[in-house]
Amino acid sequence: MTNTVKESTEAPNEARTQAALDAHASERGTMQDESQAMQAEPDEKSDDARTSLLFGFIPVVPLAFLGLGIYRAWIEIAFVGSFVDFPFGASARDLFDATMVVVSLVCAAFAKRIGPFFNKPGIYVPSGILLVASTVCVFAACMRPELAGLLAPIGALTGGVGIAFLILLWSELYGCLNPMRVASYYSLAIAAGAIVIYIYRGFAFPWLFVMTALLPLVSLLCARSGFDSLPKSERPSTVWVQLSVPWKAILLMATYAFAYGMLEMASYEGSFGPHSSPGTVVGALAVFFGVAARGKRFDFGLVYRVALPLTVAALLLLPSFNFMGGAASSFCVSAGYTMQSIIIMLIVANLCYRYGASAIWLFGIERGIRQIFMMLGRGVTDGAHALNLLGGNGEVFISIVSAIAVVAATMILMSEGELSSSWGVKMVRRSDGQNEPNEKAPEVSIAERKHELASRVAATARAYKLSAREEEVLLLLAQRKTVGIIERELFIANGTAKAHVRHIYQKLDIHTRQELFDMLGVETESPAEKS
Repeated sequence: MTNTVKESTEAPNEARTQAALDAHASERGTMQDESQAMQAEPDEKSDDARTSLLFGFIPVVPLAFLGLGIYRAWIEIAFVGSFVDFPFGASARDLFDATMVVVSLVCAAFAKRIGPFFNKPGIYVPSGILLVASTVCVFAACMRPELAGLLAPIGALTGGVGIAFLILLWSELYGCLNPMRVASYYSLAIAAGAIVIYIYRGFAFPWLFVMTALLPLVSLLCARSGFDSLPKSERPSTVWVQLSVPWKAILLMATYAFAYGMLEMASYEGSFGPHSSPGTVVGALAVFFGVAARGKRFDFGLVYRVALPLTVAALLLLPSFNFMGGAASSFCVSAGYTMQSIIIMLIVANLCYRYGASAIWLFGIERGIRQIFMMLGRGVTDGAHALNLLGGNGEVFISIVSAIAVVAATMILMSEGELSSSWGVKMVRRSDGQNEPNEKAPEVSIAERKHELASRVAATARAYKLSAREEEVLLLLAQRKTVGIIERELFIANGTAKAHVRHIYQKLDIHTRQELFDMLGVETESPAEKS
């Protein structure tokens, strides 16, 4: 493609930026040009100091975003009962899970009317009240065992509703972040949640009750703080963007959830639960430090390529009868599923981030179907044990079916190949609703352009053989992000960000950002600048 270099008609600052980028991409590439290009964006060293530790090796994760791990800790303490001897069985947890499924799917069905959640006190307050009430009920059942038959169902119902709202609230927050931030924040939040559980093991029962009741409130405050830390332009859109269901992502998640549901109980036998097992912590930290260590070269495909052999190893070890085999199986299952959960979060959050999809709609479907298939997997395992299918207490049957599910899910994952793939998402005809005011139309068109821009960037990246990281940088450039913003978004050094920009310009055979806008069909002025 041949592009004509246009004369700059923009403000002086933008003109200097364009001139510097010209120098960066120029074939002459002299040292003088290189020096000018290094001044294309402000260094903002004070911001760099806040985005990484240990000379840039470890990305700084804002404490507010670790609040996701806090609600995970609450779930395990209150309903898994890994170290609390609650006087009710699995029925309360099943009711809790079923309630969460129903509420999540209902929210997804009415997402256009009720979303987004982040700016509605009517979500924060009821969620906090319901989760505190749920905590009171389950702990009161311990103090009054004769009332457990009444208190446990009430606690499960209130907890299921409250946690569904809280999970969708956090999903909205993570749907506003780019993949590098999602991977770093989410993986470290998982590890933080496990640490909370380890600390809570040391509390006497009265203190455990009080501190557990505080967990949902702290998580809500963290979510609110996380939204406040985002620029207004990056917060969830109030405009509905109608997309088709990303069936590949949903099928992938459902298949893995089914496999994990079959292996779940074996993965945390003893005093550990699903959110505190050693495999969960190690798997999460492996992803976090992998992102930190590999930086721009980190391949998210490596996560599922590691998770698959871990899960297969667990399936081979499960039928063994020695202690070490059982412990190794538990570790492998937990680590493998944690890594796959991070991949699924990355895929779904990236669809929200790239296409402007409603997180309530997308994550509501994801969470509901995931939990259904996980419960189905647990049911199949219980049936295999009860019927002694294929002998060995059904363990051989469980291993075979789980292996088939894991391999099938991995094949779905590999069929897309890239995190930036569409995963079956398609833009469908927008339906505004006859009663919506006309002034919303420009906002809707902005959301549609965001979807179209992401599609054009993906197509351009494939056509010009850009790397996955270069595609991320290209999308941010197309969104008019400066080099300073790009380095903070992707946890990379200023020089690395500039090098990516230079390589992109070279591969696309362009010299200015205006040429980039022309190639991608981006308007010279943003809608905000026009208004």
